[in-house]
Amino acid sequence: MIGFKKSKIDFHVGPNQALFQFWGLRMSDPGHSQHSKGHQTFWMWAMCLTGVDYFSTLGYQPSIAYEAAGKLSPFATLVVVLVTLFGAFPVYSYVAGKSFRGLGSIGMLEKLLHGWVGKALVMTLLGFAATDFVITKTLSAADAAEHVISNSFWPLGFESMGHDKQRLLLTMGLLIMLGGMFLRGFSEVIGVAVLIVVVYMSLNLTIIISCMIHLFQHPEYFTQWLMDVELGGDHWHLEHAPQIPFSGIPAILVLSLLLFPKLALGLSGFETGIAIMGIIKGDETDTPENPVGRIRNTKKLLLSAGLIMSFFLIGSSIVVSTLIPSENLIAASNMVGASAKDRALSFLAHGESPRINVFPFGSVFGTLYDISTVSILWFAGASAMAALINLVPQYLPRYGMAPEWSRAIRPMVIFFTLVNLLVTWVFDADVSAQGGAYATGVLMLILSACIASVIEIYRSRKGMFLSRVPWYFSMVTIAFAYTAFAVIIEKPEGLKIGAFFIGAIFISSFVSRLRRSTELRFLGFEFVDDHSRFLWETLEHLEFPVLVPHRPGRRELLIKEAIIRKEHRISSDVPILFLEVSRGDTSEFYQQPLLEVEQYDGRFVLKVSRCSSISHVIAAIALELSKYGSPPEIHFGWSDESTLSANLSFLLFGEGNVPWMVRELISKAQPNAEKQPRIIIG
Repeated sequence: MIGFKKSKIDFHVGPNQALFQFWGLRMSDPGHSQHSKGHQTFWMWAMCLTGVDYFSTLGYQPSIAYEAAGKLSPFATLVVVLVTLFGAFPVYSYVAGKSFRGLGSIGMLEKLLHGWVGKALVMTLLGFAATDFVITKTLSAADAAEHVISNSFWPLGFESMGHDKQRLLLTMGLLIMLGGMFLRGFSEVIGVAVLIVVVYMSLNLTIIISCMIHLFQHPEYFTQWLMDVELGGDHWHLEHAPQIPFSGIPAILVLSLLLFPKLALGLSGFETGIAIMGIIKGDETDTPENPVGRIRNTKKLLLSAGLIMSFFLIGSSIVVSTLIPSENLIAASNMVGASAKDRALSFLAHGESPRINVFPFGSVFGTLYDISTVSILWFAGASAMAALINLVPQYLPRYGMAPEWSRAIRPMVIFFTLVNLLVTWVFDADVSAQGGAYATGVLMLILSACIASVIEIYRSRKGMFLSRVPWYFSMVTIAFAYTAFAVIIEKPEGLKIGAFFIGAIFISSFVSRLRRSTELRFLGFEFVDDHSRFLWETLEHLEFPVLVPHRPGRRELLIKEAIIRKEHRISSDVPILFLEVSRGDTSEFYQQPLLEVEQYDGRFVLKVSRCSSISHVIAAIALELSKYGSPPEIHFGWSDESTLSANLSFLLFGEGNVPWMVRELISKAQPNAEKQPRIIIG
């Protein structure tokens, strides 16, 4: 049952949850069972949510395909379909089984790769994801504007302004409206999404079926297309075509493979399909650790969406290549309704092609199709905005690389709206010009899913290297890597935009991490066993006036205690609590270290592991012990390390200049001087 209910977006959640709230749903808690209170929906309705992004590309994909591949666009589109069904679908089916909480490829890589290398890769992918979302909005708005101003009901008074300027101003207006409407929040719209997708796909199906029937009745158009394909050369209407030393079918096959990257934006939608896993209804027997039904239904969603889109991609490329004259597809005329560029199916729906004008084509049907197209394109842009403004808070704050105020909705909406306007101005709201940038973002996310799958499968297998390598997925990864880099080389605009976001993320992250370095960022302890928990709770209520950090392996504990008591003039009746702290992933910002408490000959030793920063753990332990007794003293030895080297070691590797940093952390976390543990260096 499709429901409508009023809701607002909580912008203090991750990108996937924000998408659900934009769609008026509440994502079920991954930690709960299938019976959780979160909304669960039939997978076909969830597919319509994916289709808002995926299926909306039919508004411009056929035109871009013809512009890139000319008369060979059906063959190049067939390659897209094969890559979709035998490349993207198997990879994302595997991702669905491993990332069933909807974290997607970036979440998988975050779990597989640790340390600063993993963080850097995640931030790089965030830059490309931001590129994907930004171009989704600007390209969708530009194509919506193209459909509007090319409609016969668009006022003629704007003709003096010029077609391109009209499109630019209208696109900017749509983006500003998108930002303004987004600030107000949305009602529950899953039913609206289903309605929009069903109407839009039904109209597209009507166009393609009507054109196919017309082709069957007038085979001369198909025959002419075949002759052009056989003749090759200028008859293919290819600009900047690669030079092939042979002709015939081999040349068509090779060119189709080489031209495929230019059509790769038709692969969008799989990452969104994974993102919405949290709302897909599974079986009653599903468990949080193994939601078999949800995974199976997600795979149904991915396969169904891929098959549906494959049919429409091939069908649209055939009818566009055969029934629209090349001059209408390539040349952008200033005459209203004369150009099929960026609106090929709308061109057919309006009955503007001289090769077909049958029922129901005409101005009324064409206007209905334009309204449907603009609706789904706007919806795609709005969902992209929902994901984009929550992309940074999902990852960077917990890395220590963005302050908490980055979750503020209004500044981020305004900022990204300004970025959208800048990108639109740079590209002059040209749909074709933005296709490469959009494909770059899409392909980099798919490539990340491929890499994550290869790493995951390789680590899960045992044996020799050759038997552990997932060769099929490796070949798919190579294919997508070639496609991504081919698009980047051909149209580097996507890389430039991605580099801008990546650079902004890295610079702001470094500055933010530096400024937040004195936050305590302690989330509590995890204990090795119940015995350690009991001993720690006992120690909290005892008086241990002296804490001594001890690095195991240098001196025996007995010798270390004797030296400490002598150099620091500590009498034998004063108890000492020794701390052995070992680092874990130093790139993590917030930490919840693992604590083991041991007792040797009356001496207590706290062994703390999984620490991202030694200084923070020592300060946290001292402050915890101060809660129930008098503040302890922390005794350190002198270090010969330079100040600059120590500060860099602290920032990057969680060590260096420990006494000074512990003092800073304590003074900031506990402003009351009487309750502050004392720092003593001897």
